[in-house]
This record gives sequence, C-alpha cells and structure tokens, in this order.
Amino acid sequence: MTVRLHWFLPTTGDDRSVVGVTARDSLQSRATSRPPTLDYLAQVARAAESAGFEAVLTPTGSDCEDSWLTTAALIPQTTRLKFLVAFRPGVIAPPLAAQMAATYQRLSGGRLLLNIVTGSDADEQRSYGDFLDHDARYARTDEFLTLLRGAWSGEPYDFDGVHYRVAGGRLRRPPAAPPQVFFGGSSAAALPVAARHADTYLTWGEPPAAVARKIGRVRELAARQGRELSYGIRLHVISRDTAEEAWAEADRILATLDPAAVAAAHARFSASESAGQRAMAALHGGRTDGLEIHPNLWAGFGLVRPGAGTALVGSHEQVAARIREYAGLGIEHFVLSGQPHLEEAIRFGECVRPLLAGADSLAAA
Repeated sequence: MTVRLHWFLPTTGDDRSVVGVTARDSLQSRATSRPPTLDYLAQVARAAESAGFEAVLTPTGSDCEDSWLTTAALIPQTTRLKFLVAFRPGVIAPPLAAQMAATYQRLSGGRLLLNIVTGSDADEQRSYGDFLDHDARYARTDEFLTLLRGAWSGEPYDFDGVHYRVAGGRLRRPPAAPPQVFFGGSSAAALPVAARHADTYLTWGEPPAAVARKIGRVRELAARQGRELSYGIRLHVISRDTAEEAWAEADRILATLDPAAVAAAHARFSASESAGQRAMAALHGGRTDGLEIHPNLWAGFGLVRPGAGTALVGSHEQVAARIREYAGLGIEHFVLSGQPHLEEAIRFGECVRPLLAGADSLAAA
C-alpha cells in the first residue's frame, strides 16, 4: 500500500501545548504563543514542502483564519505543495464553490484538494446561520456534491432538490483536473454520502481494529455504487529519538492541561451531534490515566481538543511502524500534525519519513 504524507496548517495559532481549545467548547480561550500570521504560516508551509509532505490540511471553523483565503495567499510562497482546503457546504452555494475551486486550480497549477466538513456542533453551525439538524446536513451535502461534480463537467445543468435549486447552471471554465474530494463522517447518515461522492474517506485516529471496521463499511457501501475509494487518517505525532523522550513530551503536554478544562471539554464532546467526536471522547472517557489506547496511540490531545484527538507517540522507528500498521489496513493518506508545527514538520521529515521510504511504501512528494 502506498503511503502519502500530509501535514497541518495551524490557522488557529501554534504552541507547544494543545491548540484548538476555544470558548465555543465552553472553555477559556487563550492566546497561542505563535499567532497565525501569514509570515508564520508561510514558514510552516515551506517547512512541510521541504520535509517531503504532499499537502497541508487547512481547517475550517470560527476560531480559524479562512481556509480559502489563507491557502491562496500561500500559493506563491511554495512551489509544489498542495492545499487540502476544509470548508462547509452549508455556508456557500455549490455553483460558487465549483467556480472558486476551478479558479484555484488554474491559479495554483492544480494544487487544490478539498476536505468536505459537513458540520460542527449545533451551536457553531447556528452561528453561521445553519439551523439544519445533523442528518439533514448530510442530505444537503449529498446534493451539494452532486451539484459540484456536475458543474465541474462544464455541461449546462438544472437541479431541483430539497436543499438546492439551480436553473441554467454552467461553469464556463471548468477545471482541467477537478480537485480530489476528501470526506469524513462516522454516522449512519455520513457513510452513504462518502460512498457516493468521496475520492478519499478520511477518519480520525481510532485504534486499528476500529478503523478497519469503519473503512470496511465504507468500502462495502462504495462497492454497491460501483466505486472504489482511497482512505486516509488524521493523527498527531510525537516522535523522538527514543520512546522515553517521546513519552516524556506527552507527559509534559498533559501537565499543561487544566483539570477543569478537561472536564468541561469531555462533557461537551460526549454530548456532540458528531458521531466521530463522541468516539474520540469515548477513547479516554475524560480520564487522564490509561491514555495509551493501542501501542504508541495516545488519546491525550482529545482531552481538550475538538476533532482529531489521538497522537502516535514513540521513537521514530515505532511511529513508522504504526504508520505501516495503518497502511496495512488500506490507509493511504496520513494527515499528520505536531506542536509546534514548524519544528515537528522538520523533525518528521528528517527522522520518520526516511524510515518509510526505505520500505518502498512512500509516494513521491
């Protein structure tokens, strides 16, 4: 199985502790030590490119800088790096999204990837003017992606659905190569949408057995549609010269977390509409002990951070071995991050990536 490595662009800010704790999670916001300035984000992007990563995921949300504008500003700062732009279908019309993606492809020389994020928690969705419930949001995403791919064909189209209606639609300058669509979601409403529309199904970092069950379900649903998908996983990494050093770093990060913040976050995440978020919360149960839930898989980030909550922790050789373990399940795309993102991108590129390349499993960046 081919391994494709991607990094993360910290548009919320960067730090040596857990970034991603926000007021919307009923916790106290705090300033990061490295604000998400264009200069700093350009440093991270160039470091990721030099380290051999294929793309950088740029998140979406009210606590982030806008993913489209930020990555567009970084196009001239890089030469080959792709940008995995996360966005929410419910806050933008499909014909406009199709036009934006086509323009981005031309201006970047084909360096756009799309990460479809159907929704966050209900409070944040409403703050964007979106009052649909969880399952209705996925039904809308189904229509959105149908329209998006139809527009990219360049052919005239009409559409009359439950959530969208378009008359006389046509994208005058379709992209020569439509961007690859990454899609995540763990619920019964999400998986069929992924099977119908995604190029790559993206999951958060659960233990391998759980990941295998999930991608098995998606693979079966896609086969019914006559489709084959690729698969990806979102993980943090704490990789050091020795396992002892890596776990000491994990312990240091854990010591920075306020117990009250952990309790508040767990209560919120456990009640989330997102099946994936509830699964992340269940991995640790709000406890700060027993966080190694599979060899070298640590659930500490998920104590306070929404979204991806697990990290690969260990020596460089151990981290590479765990990546190979997930690759053996059929995972091709590894979307990784480490804090701070600048130094950790360089460390991973110098110390872990060569170990994967030596196994003839690493795609050329």
